[in-house]
Amino acid sequence: MKLSRRVFMGGVPFALANCTRAEKPVAGLPAPGGDASYLSMYAQIDSEPFPVPAIDLTEVAPEFLRREVPYRTGEAPGTVVVDPAARYAYLVLENGRALRYGVGVGRQEAFNFRGEARISRKAEWPGWRPTPDMIKREPERYGPVKEGLPGGPGNPLGPRALYLYRDGQDTYYRLHGTIEPSTIGTMVSSGCIRLLNQDIIDLYRRVPLGARVVVLPGSPATSRPSA
Repeated sequence: MKLSRRVFMGGVPFALANCTRAEKPVAGLPAPGGDASYLSMYAQIDSEPFPVPAIDLTEVAPEFLRREVPYRTGEAPGTVVVDPAARYAYLVLENGRALRYGVGVGRQEAFNFRGEARISRKAEWPGWRPTPDMIKREPERYGPVKEGLPGGPGNPLGPRALYLYRDGQDTYYRLHGTIEPSTIGTMVSSGCIRLLNQDIIDLYRRVPLGARVVVLPGSPATSRPSA
């Protein structure tokens, strides 16, 4: 089976068709389409090697848009805490605050990394290659692209990727962008954490190499932090 890049990427929406949101919109949040600050935050970016399209805010539930929130944690400022159950990633700030980003997470908890890691690699417009496990699970889908895809607007990692390592070893777990913004807040990927492209660009510039990342268990039973 020969699968071109165009055919492969065209199949992505089909693969995501059965995904569902984990949460209902939070009552009282303003409709993002009419909020000038969000329109600016998620506007098109033309200063990159490739254009980053504006986000259609009607496709993303308001609770999954970037915001600063109260956040009680014992983690030091600068730590990234990923909560797959709540569909959020938090960048811990000073004084009990955090920047909260909506995320898309893995379809099955068994595929998901958990625990502590370090960001040991950062990449702008990264190339993408399926992992050996992905190829083994879905050989017809991933086998034809086992050599990977170059960085660019059609790459599933989007404009930035943060690579998590533990004890010097690649975990194959990444925080990255997405070509499917409507999937934020859903269980969609093969295990990695996807953010809106404007959000991963924002997080990328805030966290240095060596930053600590804590990934909480992905079970829906996991309690949601105060935010």
